[in-house]
Amino acid sequence: MKQTAATRRTGEQLREKLGYILLFEIADPRLDLVTLTGCEVSVDRAFARVYVSCEEERYDEVLEALADAKGRIRSFLARSLDWRVTPELSFKIDRSTDEAERIAAALKNVPETMAVPKDEEGYPLDPEAPDAAGEKDDDPVA
Repeated sequence: MKQTAATRRTGEQLREKLGYILLFEIADPRLDLVTLTGCEVSVDRAFARVYVSCEEERYDEVLEALADAKGRIRSFLARSLDWRVTPELSFKIDRSTDEAERIAAALKNVPETMAVPKDEEGYPLDPEAPDAAGEKDDDPVA
């Protein structure tokens, strides 16, 4: 969906209302610990794509619970929004947090070669050199 400044504002408004509805109005234990990460609203406000995040093993369960509650959620939205049309909701899983966790885990496993001191061009410094930083010691007595 093409996003403009106006649709981003309406998406934020929709996300806030949906968050309140899921937190206080819908009493489904399958929707515990579900985070709304974003909303994309069409220009005519007839359609909204809602991105949710949860634990990876609960994806199917959460999508099923949201599909079951979609009618009630739209009903609550119609009462709380002052829009002419209540948007048709499409719930999608936001997998960006999974990707971020995967990248963070990969960064923790740094190869040993990354800790080797290198010169300005990226070549490893000679460990037998008088000074590993590239400066030679001018005092032979010391």
